Amino acid sequence: MDSDLSRESLAVPEAAIDEACGETPLPELGVIEQVWETDPIPTDEIADSAGEAFASLPLDEVPDGGEIAVGAGSRGIANLAEIVGGVVAEAQDRGYEPFVFPAMGSHGGATAEGQREMLAELGVDEETVGCEIRSSMETIEVGRTEDRDVPVVADANAVAADAIVPINRVKPHTDFDGTVESGLSKMLVIGMGKQRGAKTAHDWAVDWSLRNMIPEITERLLDELPVVGGVAILEDQRDDTALLEGVPPSGFLDREAELLERAYDEMPTLPFDDIDVLVLDRQGKDISGQGMDTNVIGRRPFAIQEPEPDLPDIKRIYTRGLTETTHGNAMGMGSADFVHADLLAEIEMPTTLINALTASTTRGVRLPPAVETDRAGMIAALSTIGIVDPETVRLVRAPDTMHLQRLYASPALVGEARERDDLRVVEEPSPIEFDDGEFATPPAHEAVGGE
Repeated sequence: MDSDLSRESLAVPEAAIDEACGETPLPELGVIEQVWETDPIPTDEIADSAGEAFASLPLDEVPDGGEIAVGAGSRGIANLAEIVGGVVAEAQDRGYEPFVFPAMGSHGGATAEGQREMLAELGVDEETVGCEIRSSMETIEVGRTEDRDVPVVADANAVAADAIVPINRVKPHTDFDGTVESGLSKMLVIGMGKQRGAKTAHDWAVDWSLRNMIPEITERLLDELPVVGGVAILEDQRDDTALLEGVPPSGFLDREAELLERAYDEMPTLPFDDIDVLVLDRQGKDISGQGMDTNVIGRRPFAIQEPEPDLPDIKRIYTRGLTETTHGNAMGMGSADFVHADLLAEIEMPTTLINALTASTTRGVRLPPAVETDRAGMIAALSTIGIVDPETVRLVRAPDTMHLQRLYASPALVGEARERDDLRVVEEPSPIEFDDGEFATPPAHEAVGGE
């Protein structure tokens, strides 16, 4: 991937880090695992469960043979193709003509083809889901809010359909707290609003806040458009599909608020509230809207009029790269204290900046200092937290903020894990292995036999 940034000009060599930081001892790392009890929907039942969720919606007013616009987003939702395909198949069995439209705001570089490609990357294309994909950035204004006369817009293809059914995961949002956060309502307001609607919502949120805006615009959309309901998804700590539920229009706010409470209980989090250094192997839009889930890292430095989470307290974050599916979108990299040079080489700055401008969170794409190697990143992070004792420093290395079951941990944290019922020690601490300054060990979820 071509980059707008020069790795060589911006990354600080390991030798320069060593000279500046002096003698900085590195801790050994062991492997620990969080003990989670989950009950996901079996994989071979996902499509049928999605179809049943769709069938539970009030479909009486959809004409025979009517077109149903099925909204799908850009997040890394487990089993997304199977869920969308199950809804499409059930709609077809009932005699309707479903099509899928991208409901993802400005993602995909705010282009129709970019959004189609993002769906395909997530496994959603015409072959896998069995219907047409209609991707367009054209929107239609369908009304205005009563409170502040804000224009309410929606995807033109969806507006022209006989019925609209968004499919989305309900989960805590990265930028704000409210009774309704990420889920069906947000997909209607920001996802279905495309770049224009997303930009309008985030602009007004500077003074109004998303917690107040999303419910009001949702109600306006439900009044003006043939939204027959949505399919809500809940995922467990392992990011497996735990619940598929058809939510009628009357439940978009109340039922979604109830599902959000459960989502908070089941979201994966770091098992420690006090961490000196967090190393993340990757970040990306498929991991979180802000690349790194702000609820997991306890940082929200770029949110609009929103307080940061109280916990966890993490002194330094070092991020090593981007996911392939994020397509160079490095939104949220500003939350890191240091990044690897590889991350700079992977950034597509136009895509990243368009996302930041749309969301009015430009501080989230500020460039952190870049280091040449993993060892340099570790030294830089550890040397700036005070006196470092390898036996007491609290360091965690995780694949990303979504995959948190298996983690590398320093001896102090491994010792704590031995005393806790919700953690188990998988591998005892040993010296960190480097190959030309880079970690020689795989991500934690691939280590010692994998999760």
